[in-house]
Amino acid sequence: MSSDHVQAVERVAAVAAEHADQTDSGAFPAAALALMAETGLMGLVSAKDVGGMGLGLPEAAYVVERFARECGSTAMVACMHYAATAVLEAHGSRDVRAAIATGKHLATLAFSEPGSRSQFWASLCTATHQGNQVQLNGRKSFATSAHHADVYVWSTKPIAGSELTTLWLVPRGTQGVRVDSNFDGLGLRGNDSAPITAENALVPLSARVGEDGQGFAIMMNMVLPWFNVMSCAVSAGLMETLTQRTAAHAAGAAFEHDGQKLADLPTIRAFIARMRCETDMIHALLADTIAAIQDGRTDATLRVLESKAASGESASEVADIAMRVCGGSAFRKDVGVERVYRDARAALVMGPTTDMLYDFIGKVACGMPMF
Repeated sequence: MSSDHVQAVERVAAVAAEHADQTDSGAFPAAALALMAETGLMGLVSAKDVGGMGLGLPEAAYVVERFARECGSTAMVACMHYAATAVLEAHGSRDVRAAIATGKHLATLAFSEPGSRSQFWASLCTATHQGNQVQLNGRKSFATSAHHADVYVWSTKPIAGSELTTLWLVPRGTQGVRVDSNFDGLGLRGNDSAPITAENALVPLSARVGEDGQGFAIMMNMVLPWFNVMSCAVSAGLMETLTQRTAAHAAGAAFEHDGQKLADLPTIRAFIARMRCETDMIHALLADTIAAIQDGRTDATLRVLESKAASGESASEVADIAMRVCGGSAFRKDVGVERVYRDARAALVMGPTTDMLYDFIGKVACGMPMF
């Protein structure tokens, strides 16, 4: 990334940090998103010929990792925007791509469903052909930025054939599409992850993203690598903040009766060393996964699967250690680990869940097909 790009990232990160407590109360990170649009970061991975920066997955991972150090919710909104943008760059219309590139559209993925749960590739939503239009019906259990995204990349069963999935571009204001509730979760409280229902919603046939039945291939070949890598980046950023804040607390907190600091205790230093090692290992895995994808290495699929599974586990472990080291103080917001602790738990249960990824990794390691 150029120095101008890095400067833009730092500006948005500063705004995310400024509003982090408000975002954790459930407010959408609107100020950070507005600055992303102003600085061109909304179009980070959009092609230059439609007004974007023309960058790719390595830069997207850099951005969301940096945001995650300040605010997990802001990082997750950016993660889902970049994942959806990557799909639309490959299969969307020029008008939509230009709107995203110039900061006019916030995009997101709408895949998760109550019926298929974390097996997001198996949609139960339907698409029925009606002349030059398609009628959409079905419910999504969660979609990040549900109330705020301008466009959803929406999955359904194919119109025809036996394939698993077809994708559609669905504007948020489409008649028959409604966001059913507000998000009130344990962590990532400002990411606006809410259920969405489509009830006899009509979109033009031209809104199809890729060919009918091609959705599964797009999900596996594009969405899974982008989402897993950026999810790893989010976890890495959260871990970095937890490690730094815990070390700072240990170095500053003292026992008044003898003046000994927490960091003077070998057990405390050992805990912080474990946090540092885990955090650095995830940063290394993130970098190697990106390199494997870019170089077309034979282990790229394995690395993509490992990146989210390992980072989710490690983020939870580091978060647990942070609470343990900081003790009762960790429950106070002013120490700065309580919010990050909650945000760090999300990766374990976000589809594909860690347990599902372990099954995939085991299949790949054993030379078995994933599906």
